[in-house]
Order: sequence, then C-alpha cells, then structure tokens
Amino acid sequence: MDSFKKSFESMKSTSHTAVKGVTDTAVQAAQEAVQQVADSSKETVNLAAQEAGKQTQETIEKAAEKATDTIKEFGQNLGSK
Repeated sequence: MDSFKKSFESMKSTSHTAVKGVTDTAVQAAQEAVQQVADSSKETVNLAAQEAGKQTQETIEKAAEKATDTIKEFGQNLGSK
C-alpha cells in the first residue's frame, strides 16, 4: 500500500509540474502576443502622427502663399491708383 501511495504522490507531483510548465508557456506566449500588438499599434500611431504633421505643414504653406499673393495684389492695386 505504501508503494502505491508513493507512486500516486510521485505521479501527482509529475502531473502538477507538467501542467505548470504548459501554463507558464501559454502565459509567456500570450504576453509576447500582447507586446507585438502594442508595438504594432505604437508604430501605426507614429506613422499617423507624422502624416498629420506633413498635411498640417502643407496647409500652412498653402495659406502663407495665398496670403502673400493677396498682399501683392493689394499693393499692386494701391500702386495703380
């Protein structure tokens, strides 16, 4: 009976260790997947911010050109009067 009990305890310990190993591996894989998604999201946000910055700069440049043209036209109109 004692040997059966020892065998059972040994098997129980081995099973517990195996389950713990599988669980640890699954947790690590999940953490890595979450990190990859976070990194990908961060990269997407950075690219979107860069594009928004470029578009803003283009809009400012167009507005400045328009203002310059308007001022030139106004000066020409004053000069011709």
